[in-house]
Amino acid sequence: MNGSILITGAAGGIGSALVEVLAAAGWAVLGSDHPDACPSAAAVERCLAWVPAELTAISSQPAGLELFKSAVLSTTEHSPLMHVVHNAALQRLGAFAELSAGDWHETMAVNLLAPVAISRALLPQLQQHHGSIVHIGSIHSQLTKPGFTAYATSKAALAGLTRAMAVELGGRVRVNAIEPAAIATPMLEAGFAQSPELKAQLEQHHPTGSIGTPADVARAVLFLLDPANTFLNGCVLPLGGGIHSRLHDPA
Repeated sequence: MNGSILITGAAGGIGSALVEVLAAAGWAVLGSDHPDACPSAAAVERCLAWVPAELTAISSQPAGLELFKSAVLSTTEHSPLMHVVHNAALQRLGAFAELSAGDWHETMAVNLLAPVAISRALLPQLQQHHGSIVHIGSIHSQLTKPGFTAYATSKAALAGLTRAMAVELGGRVRVNAIEPAAIATPMLEAGFAQSPELKAQLEQHHPTGSIGTPADVARAVLFLLDPANTFLNGCVLPLGGGIHSRLHDPA
């Protein structure tokens, strides 16, 4: 491979796997995450550079976006920016009637408006090199449950953004998305630490009998980014072991 990839949310479970898999494939990886995030030493070592980013500021403050853009472009001066993977996400859980306006604004800022702002800012570079953009969405854009109203709405909007951008930009920049179901991130594993039987139930609910891994997501992203896949555009790829196709009848 020859060129750079920007990955947001690079310090988390999926983000770390993206860094590892894409760097191993030969890409120069530019990692980014919240200033308070704690990326692993291995992830930082694999990155060409690390750019802290507060996405709520980037999505709403031109000065913050300009600083971020300058940092990215200065880092990729000798390794052209080819792709952007929008992986960062915020999940505010709560009943619809209890979510505050702030919960909604912050969710949409991180999950939708920041990807819009960053892609717009870096579009000339991506167009110059016929690059691509990948959005990490969620099964919640299609199938959700109580408590996920804000998150599901933001991810449904991200899927719509993917398709609309693909139509507008497809001649110069391909735009695709992945919608994972349950992924065994450190956060998910910690949530099931005291109730392994519930994790087993979740695994068996997936037709494959298992949940995904961060590496599964990263390998799917690698496929979408492959420059040889010139006709792959506007795809919103379900990644859930078949659960997107399963009809669930009440017991």
